[in-house]
Amino acid sequence: MTKSATVDQVRAAIAAGAADFGENRVQDAAPKIDAVGRSGTWHMIGHLQRNKAKAALERFAWIHSVDTVALALMLERQAAASGRTVPILIEVNVAGEATKHGVPPEAVDPLLAVIGTLPHLQAKGLMTMAPLIPGPGHRRVPGTGEESRPHFRTLRQLAERFKLSELSMGMSQDFEVAVEEGATMVRVGTAIFG
Repeated sequence: MTKSATVDQVRAAIAAGAADFGENRVQDAAPKIDAVGRSGTWHMIGHLQRNKAKAALERFAWIHSVDTVALALMLERQAAASGRTVPILIEVNVAGEATKHGVPPEAVDPLLAVIGTLPHLQAKGLMTMAPLIPGPGHRRVPGTGEESRPHFRTLRQLAERFKLSELSMGMSQDFEVAVEEGATMVRVGTAIFG
């Protein structure tokens, strides 16, 4: 994840051999991607509004946060117009947190059914964010790996059920457990960029 990284830090990561980069917002990613060129593969991780679908597809190779039929249809239109087929992940709100985006686990099947009819989108897998836990004062903070494990396991089981190969889950504080539970993509930013 490069959301807190400067352009110079991204360039240093590229020079060190990093090949995949993730961003939460199209508007934050655009200047970085434009500055470093098309080095590496860029992944849109954060919530994507339909009105930013075109801008996202202009810069990102993967979209990890498809969570509505309306967004899938907009991405399909934009991908068709640009002559691309786009690998996507369905964002699943495994923990049912009101503050997080994503479909509930029971809505994965109907969303996959619609995406399966869209020739310019390829549903490759699932993505989730582990829930925040109570922290100091009234803050909520990322959990440790063991606190995240049941959510990662649930996502893996969903992916197995639908025969999807990619699992995007885990961040700096819990990526080891995410990998143990089958993650094929982890979103490590703080541990690399501070």
